[in-house]
Amino acid sequence: MKVLVAVKRVIDYNVKVRVKPDNTGVDLANVKMAMNPFCEIAVEEAVRLKEKGIATEIVVATIGPKASQEQLRTALALGADRGIHIETDEEVQSLEAAKLLKGVVEKEEPKLVILGKQSIDTDNNQTGQMLAALTGMGQGTFASEVVVEGEKVNVTREVDGGLVTVGLNLPAVITTDLRLNEPRYASLPNIMKAKKKPIDSMSPADLGVDVAPRLSTVKVEAPASRQAGVKVADVAELVDKLKNEAKVI
Repeated sequence: MKVLVAVKRVIDYNVKVRVKPDNTGVDLANVKMAMNPFCEIAVEEAVRLKEKGIATEIVVATIGPKASQEQLRTALALGADRGIHIETDEEVQSLEAAKLLKGVVEKEEPKLVILGKQSIDTDNNQTGQMLAALTGMGQGTFASEVVVEGEKVNVTREVDGGLVTVGLNLPAVITTDLRLNEPRYASLPNIMKAKKKPIDSMSPADLGVDVAPRLSTVKVEAPASRQAGVKVADVAELVDKLKNEAKVI
């Protein structure tokens, strides 16, 4: 069974994000970039399926500038077999990303497509669902457990009221939640081996997709800084401040 995993290059989650002085977006100059954490979980799940003998090949795909090959190499070091890089310097939004991945799905014909449920830069939580709709595949989102049995896959989803398990016929699209697994670290030998694994490069035009943005960002602002807290002597003073200063009671 071939598994396709989509990964995205984002600002490292340990980095403090800075807004551009003109409020047009986030400053990416000299900022450490990394693989989206939810995408790391997706890669890990695919690798575990291969270790169980369920998956026979793992193909990892990314969309972005030339530097995005760094994240592809990371995925290859974690256990993926080969990479696909759709190279573009344009800002690729959710629908365009789904259309590009649809082209990859048609080319590769995987039995299972795994994506992170969202990226930590835009937090849209849209691409997986859009890809499932475009390809006509069943979808299991927010997966906390994935069990493949023959031509079916059972996906346990996290919902507000607890857990729900859905049964899907393959091929299917799955988006990963935080509690699905804990990603491994790439070993040095595997990092060296990943340098020799193949990466196919293509452009959005090769897949017949126009990635021109359909939405525009009006303004980006940093969240307001929090005021320092104060200590109160007793409960009476606390109630007074909540009532007269914070006005929450």
